[in-house]
Amino acid sequence: MSFALTPKEQLEVVSIGAADLISKEELLAKFEKSYKTGKPLVVKLGADPSAPDIHLGHTVVLQKLRQFQNLGHQAVFLIGDFTGRVGDPTGKKKTRPALSEEDVMKNADTYKTQIGKILDLSKTKIVFNSHWLNAMTFADVLKLTGQYTVARMLERDDFSTRFKNQTPISIVEFMYPLMQGYDSVALQADVELGGVDQTFNLLVGRELQRSYGQEPQVTLTLPILEGLDGKEKMSKSLGNYVGINESADQIFGKLMSIPDELMPRYFDLLTDLSPADITAVKERMKIEPKAVKVQLARTIAAKYHGDAAGAAAEAGFEKMFGKSGDGVPEHVEEINLSAPADGLALVKILVQAGLAPSGGEARRLITQGGVKIDQTKQDDPAKMFKAGESFLLQSGKRHFRKVTIKA
Repeated sequence: MSFALTPKEQLEVVSIGAADLISKEELLAKFEKSYKTGKPLVVKLGADPSAPDIHLGHTVVLQKLRQFQNLGHQAVFLIGDFTGRVGDPTGKKKTRPALSEEDVMKNADTYKTQIGKILDLSKTKIVFNSHWLNAMTFADVLKLTGQYTVARMLERDDFSTRFKNQTPISIVEFMYPLMQGYDSVALQADVELGGVDQTFNLLVGRELQRSYGQEPQVTLTLPILEGLDGKEKMSKSLGNYVGINESADQIFGKLMSIPDELMPRYFDLLTDLSPADITAVKERMKIEPKAVKVQLARTIAAKYHGDAAGAAAEAGFEKMFGKSGDGVPEHVEEINLSAPADGLALVKILVQAGLAPSGGEARRLITQGGVKIDQTKQDDPAKMFKAGESFLLQSGKRHFRKVTIKA
């Protein structure tokens, strides 16, 4: 095949937004060889299906894979159904429990659907690493483990810290980087993508390819996206995430809650705007921060649900929270709750209405001023409501219930 861009132009495209590239010279050489032979590079991105949903943090590296795909190279999305049962130990302070094969495969099925929102599935090769890892004999495993030393493994910060703190590290966890690296051997990958937290694992792949007589892959890592709180990395477990399968309204509303200082980073990592357009956006942000945040929220909502849905989400948000709105949605879920003779405490009402996952979280919301009754802020978690009372309950900016207390 022929490529529309020269090797240097391709390198310029994929280098944008990269945190680290090992190495730029090697990647240029690979592009030049590919350009001359017409053979696309094999560009690998692996994902362990440890959770069913893909969030915006995952899309940072998926978008980079799409860039390679758009340039004419072979995008390989590797689903770690085998490694997923072990679990990536990166950043873990203790040995994590293994997932069942059933859970892994359920999550893998959702991944295949969701990546189609970003990649051209007709040009994407989807593979499962159980295909070759299940087939390995014990002799094959011994050969693999012989390529790396314990000392090299302990160069990883998380392993080193756990070793110094005498926190257990299982041999299986040492195997994880080797299995991920062997995936690159099996696929004969030219390039592997990942977040910066995957640097060690990706470099293991380079070393293993050398050991197995292959040309080592280039590793391209990308920044980790901060979550909605602007502090911790985006994560479902921390509740600071935006799922790409969430509705356009949910995506829009969540993005309107991010700290202003996070907006430039979200534009950089999550949109397809050119560097010049992003520079213009950053300048405009100094004058019209809300308008820029609306642009960001609409752009990302439209990216995963279409322009019409993005525009509708903006209109719905402005109706609820704009200058003319009172902040109450047009349609609010109604719920009836039963109360004993002495009434039902506000903290229990929040939990039973589905606006807080636990009593502890409900108390935190109340004490931090995040709960209103009929648009009046509440500060007493123990406040009682008796049968016959009805009111509008609000948690945070966007969650409402019309509550009726019954005997």
